[in-house]
Amino acid sequence: MSTSGVARRVRALLAVVPLMAVGACGLNLNAALPFDVQPGSIRAVPELDGVEVTVGSKDFTEQIILGYIAELALEAAGAETIDLTNISGSNSSRYALLNGQVDLQWEYTGTAWLSYLGNDEPLPTEQEQYEVVREADLAENGVVWLPYSQVNNTYAFATTEAYAQEHDLRTMSDVTDFLKENPQEAVFCIETEFANRPDGMPGVQETYGFPTTTTKTFGTGAIYAAVDNGTCNFGEVFTTDGRIAGLNLRVIEDDKQFFPQYNASVTLREDFASEHPQLADVMAPVTEALDNEEIIELNKQVDVDGRDAATVARDWMVEQGFITVPDGQ
Repeated sequence: MSTSGVARRVRALLAVVPLMAVGACGLNLNAALPFDVQPGSIRAVPELDGVEVTVGSKDFTEQIILGYIAELALEAAGAETIDLTNISGSNSSRYALLNGQVDLQWEYTGTAWLSYLGNDEPLPTEQEQYEVVREADLAENGVVWLPYSQVNNTYAFATTEAYAQEHDLRTMSDVTDFLKENPQEAVFCIETEFANRPDGMPGVQETYGFPTTTTKTFGTGAIYAAVDNGTCNFGEVFTTDGRIAGLNLRVIEDDKQFFPQYNASVTLREDFASEHPQLADVMAPVTEALDNEEIIELNKQVDVDGRDAATVARDWMVEQGFITVPDGQ
């Protein structure tokens, strides 16, 4: 890392130490990216040269990867990023953005609509959900939402690929028809909270009308293994979890669009976005390149293969041609 890079990390640490001392938002300054970043298809932007951008994220794998992807893109454009990924909890990361501790972070449309903006009913399509969030969050909170990605980290049911092929199961309507004829196969593994939430098992079962012969409750991580080893035929999953690819599971399509849309979008405060409008152009091609297939593979590399999240993000950005790095890194 260059001397200037080390210096800005020290400045960032000095700025954050008072916040950490009072436990503000559970923020933790992370180590710098362990490699230099050079332009690829993302070119240097003169207006961003030397501009400090603090990038935040929540504290789970997908968010941390997305945070590093943003940092890499911004560094290639000439900005100086400060890494505040891995903030504990959605509310803490949101507060960090609103109060100026974070300048840019990825957020999910459904989370903003249901949790931050306090609405009860999600919108049925990705575009509709994004548009109402974009308008409401700007008007109420001064938060700018850049165009959404095709990364949609929502709920779904999954089964093994072998089981899905054997019974020709692609959509939840297929599952419903199959289970009505074969109720003994209606064995579901779900989380305790999901079992009782209106936007969980009660609601989805009412929407599709499938029977449940046996319901077993597990922690989130255990559900994937339970589906894989045949403890249950269907399990509640998050649609971008890396274990889907790692265990060769098939996500069943929610063809009646019951579950809320949770598309990932880059968010910024209005004042920061207005001061640096070039940020939107830098992030646009990266956002367009991301979808569930891509992020599942990246999540898998961290959660299943045990690779470092920053390195996974770096390799993907290089493979996509967005950035380059010196030989040997």
